[in-house]
Amino acid sequence: GFSHRAQSKMSAAAFSLSARAAVATRVTAPVQQRRAAVSTETRAAMTDKEKRRQKRHTKIRAKLSGTAERPRISVYRSNQHTYVQVIDDENQKTLCAIGTMSSSIKEVVGKEEWKTKTVDAARAVGAALGATMMEKGIKTAVFDRGGFVYHGRVKAVAEACREAGVEF
Repeated sequence: GFSHRAQSKMSAAAFSLSARAAVATRVTAPVQQRRAAVSTETRAAMTDKEKRRQKRHTKIRAKLSGTAERPRISVYRSNQHTYVQVIDDENQKTLCAIGTMSSSIKEVVGKEEWKTKTVDAARAVGAALGATMMEKGIKTAVFDRGGFVYHGRVKAVAEACREAGVEF
């Protein structure tokens, strides 16, 4: 079977030299308390769904870019709101931006919380964006769906903007 001599050799091997050294340093060295600069704000990890959307958006952005004459219409759709920006990527400037958070859209759609996440609200955002773009003399654009499916709110923004006279 199992001899006592073999057992004592194993226990000596298990309690290795590095482990003995670690115990010795723990005993002899005074414990120093250092405070690391720890951020107290809690930040949620990005969900898999959001990672996939951002990956799609990166692929889309590799193919299209906005200029001053033909800017990029970028759409972001959160659970509660829809935001749209008109961006000149060459100069890194936002030419105009609007979303369902703005008071002008809330007057049209309604002030209740649930009304900002409807397709009608997105349509109002698209129409307002189209009107603003026409005022500023922007007639053509590139549509950036932001990694979202071209359906529902994203599609409503695009169609309303087209109806206002912007070509893309």
